[in-house]
Amino acid sequence: MGACRREAGFCQVLLFSMCRSDQEKGALLVCCLWLFFSGFCSGIQMLSVQPDTKPKGCAGCNRKIKDRYLLKALDKYWHEDCLKCACCDCRLGEVGSTLYTKANLILCRRDYLRLFGVTGNCAACSKLIPAFEMVMRAKDNVYHLDCFACQLCNQRFCVGDKFFLKNNMILCQTDYEEGLMKEGYAPQVR
Repeated sequence: MGACRREAGFCQVLLFSMCRSDQEKGALLVCCLWLFFSGFCSGIQMLSVQPDTKPKGCAGCNRKIKDRYLLKALDKYWHEDCLKCACCDCRLGEVGSTLYTKANLILCRRDYLRLFGVTGNCAACSKLIPAFEMVMRAKDNVYHLDCFACQLCNQRFCVGDKFFLKNNMILCQTDYEEGLMKEGYAPQVR
């Protein structure tokens, strides 16, 4: 993994080795677990610097911001180059309007989900879905985009197509109605 993960782990190990008693170690472990499982999402604002205002200090490099634009995030001001993801070094003002913080790390969405996101399995193929991947949902089921198709005829759905969830299977309108006819039910058309 990236340097950010090693840095957070190093701090925890260093603090853990400084604890004198098992009680202190237990309290530190609870604190580290809370930091690990609690994340924070914050917005990023790009602001133009007004020429008649006093220059603001950058939270990243501690120098005055004399550029034409600055970023405001986490109630602090930043140079555009200083507000970066701790893992991939991407400029957060360029990749979106959101940043994530966890365990004293500032992260882009992709790295936050890669490091701390919950993964699951696709309801159609049962393969792992990484936390940062786009998915389709139907009730409690989650699918890869490529797996979101009628499970009888394999017809892929387009935006606006109707689909039906019957016995935990995704069906196109044709297969759903044929199944109802076989069961002796007439579909209700509205």
